[in-house]
Parts: sequence; structure tokens; C-alpha cells
Amino acid sequence: MLIADGQEAREHAARVIEAGGVVGFRTDTFYGLAVDPFNRDALNALNELKGREGKPILVLVATREDAARLAELDTPLFDAIAARHWPGALTIVCAARDEVPEELTAGTGTVGVRLPDDADVRALVVACGGALTATSANTAGSPPARSAADVARYFGGRIDLVIDGGDTRAEHPSTVLDITRDPPTIVREGAVPREEIEATLNRQD
Repeated sequence: MLIADGQEAREHAARVIEAGGVVGFRTDTFYGLAVDPFNRDALNALNELKGREGKPILVLVATREDAARLAELDTPLFDAIAARHWPGALTIVCAARDEVPEELTAGTGTVGVRLPDDADVRALVVACGGALTATSANTAGSPPARSAADVARYFGGRIDLVIDGGDTRAEHPSTVLDITRDPPTIVREGAVPREEIEATLNRQD
């Protein structure tokens, strides 16, 4: 099913997520696939759908408090990075809380979380409980999905709902910064330039 974004779509998505289903939606970068990050069966279904083996899954959150349900955030380094770059297209890899499923972390003990700078995306995340997976909505080797039509073409009837949030405006995926490493490491440079991240980190030295 494909429906336009809005309150009705978000309420429908919340029901799908609660039932363990998969939703395609526009994130603050490209389109992603959402499931409940605490639902092991849904995470297994998502991994099977994507053909992912041994790869952690990032999570979008609506607030810092939602991020704290997944990750250990009580460090000066996290505070400094989040204060400078959230909301925004920076995924911060932190130590995962004990209750986070291994299907999400892929056994790494870490989890990537992002607070998107997009009110519509945050509204969907809020409607669905405050945290949603956001692995890219494309098949292996395919370009990122920039529209709901792309998601439907990639996955057809294999996912429960696609929310049409319009074409994406992003040119790059999120930047991924792992703060569990010493020194903190940019795992993927994306929408937030390396120079901005390094400037933030240098202020902590």
C-alpha cells in the first residue's frame, strides 16, 4: 500500500509498526525502511528483506530522550557533538544499552542514532513510538531510493506500507561518526562535511 504523508498515514504506520510490519518512508536523507528497533522478529524480517548479514541498523529518534533508550549518552563528548550537529544528518555511533536487540547491533555492542532535522520525519517517528530503524530502502547494489515510487519498485508487495513524503532533497547520506572508538572515527562522510566534525572534535582536545 502506498499513501501520501500526513496524519492518517502516520497513524496507519504506527499500527503497522506495532504489529511488527515494515514501512517505507522518506527520512531526512533518502528513503528508508522502518521497523520497531526493539522487535526482534521485525528486525529479522528487515534483515531478510534487505539481505543484510552481520550489519548493524541505524535508528532515527524523535528526541534525545528517545536516543537514551537505545544508547549510553552520558558523556561530555556526546553532549558536545549533539549540541553542535543535532538535529541534523549526523548518525552518532554510541555504546548500546543492554536491552537493545543483537539483531539491531549485529553483535557490535554499538548502535547508530540520529535526530533528523525534518519536522515531518520526526512527526512520523513520534507517531510510531519515538524510534524507528532507517536502513536504506534499496536492494543491494542499487542506487538509494529518492521517491516512494523507487521504494515500491525495489520491494513491491514485500513491505506493508510505503508513505509518500515526496522526492528527497538530499544529495548525500548521513555522515556516520563512531564515538566508541579512540579517537572518534568518521565511518562514512556524508551530508555533514568532515571538516565540521573535526572542528567539533578538536574543541574537545
